[in-house]
Amino acid sequence: MVHEDQGKLVQVVAAEYGLLTPPSRYVLREENRPAAGAEPAKLTIPIVDLSLLAKPNGVEEAAKLRSALQSWGIFVVTGHGMPKEFLDEILDATRKFFHLPLEEKQRCSNVIGGAVFQNEGYGTDRIDSDEQILDWCDRLWLQLQPEDERRLEFWPQSLRELLHEYTIKIGQVTMDVLKAMAKLLDQNEDFFIDMVGERFKSYARFTYYPPCPRPDLVHGLKPHTDNSVITLLLMDKDVGGLQVLKDGHWVDVPVLGHDLLVVVGEGMRIVSNAVFKAPWHRVVTSVDKERVSLATFYQPEPQRIIGPLGALVHEKRLAMFKKCLVQTLADGYWDAFAVGERTVDFLNVRIDAKADGKLELESVATNN
Repeated sequence: MVHEDQGKLVQVVAAEYGLLTPPSRYVLREENRPAAGAEPAKLTIPIVDLSLLAKPNGVEEAAKLRSALQSWGIFVVTGHGMPKEFLDEILDATRKFFHLPLEEKQRCSNVIGGAVFQNEGYGTDRIDSDEQILDWCDRLWLQLQPEDERRLEFWPQSLRELLHEYTIKIGQVTMDVLKAMAKLLDQNEDFFIDMVGERFKSYARFTYYPPCPRPDLVHGLKPHTDNSVITLLLMDKDVGGLQVLKDGHWVDVPVLGHDLLVVVGEGMRIVSNAVFKAPWHRVVTSVDKERVSLATFYQPEPQRIIGPLGALVHEKRLAMFKKCLVQTLADGYWDAFAVGERTVDFLNVRIDAKADGKLELESVATNN
């Protein structure tokens, strides 16, 4: 059986007449609330021009990418080649879906027959207990690849053609990014492409953040790391809210217009033996503006085993992670996400408990 609150949509809760404060299920403990009125650290998110990386003289751009991966684990991508008009169409279609009548959206519900919850489909993230503090967002989660595994019954009719085209275009951007990352580790440019395999998994998460009467009390999306190899994020063109934890401080990711954001996931962090960071990030809400986003996650074939690359394990840098099955990481993600832990910690995959991610986890607790 699913939790009784699983079917409560945040968009519906937010629209309730006279709602002046979020219901208690969404209110964070005082020590975990976004600091009311505080200014997040004003640091600059690294920017990388993907069109320059592929050129023979792209040394300077490659150096910027290396710095971004080692110090942030997140960077803005320009020069990705996708037309602005196409990206506008994707975001407009996303917003229109969440503005559909509730009964129409629930045709794609992730709660089956009121009794079974599954990740794929429209609704909220999994609710495990009465004590779990809920995020101020609704989402539509869909598997994109392999194409023959798509469950089209959960794909809104209005998004199908656009999402198929987006999958192809964003997939090419992903492959270009993976090639550049492989070169930085002195590997053949196809190393990560071969690692994920021909039948790699990719997922889309469309997320809707309604206005919130008390943004200082809730998380739009709780602090977390991604469980992917990499994640590509198309964000709202007009409304910010995404923040990344850097050196113990939350940093605003600016509104990017038609640029994309790349986020390194735990899978890449494991393979790179923590040379590349997988950053903690979260979403804060707005008192009067809605926000939408589309994140695309890439994971290796589920039966593959991943571990630190041999060339990156030596006397001066011992292995920081155990080898593990990709499916184990995938299955453990939602349990870890619900309690606000890294998947590698939840599953005890880490060897070195003093690695940088553990210190960042402590920073989340003290700076949140």
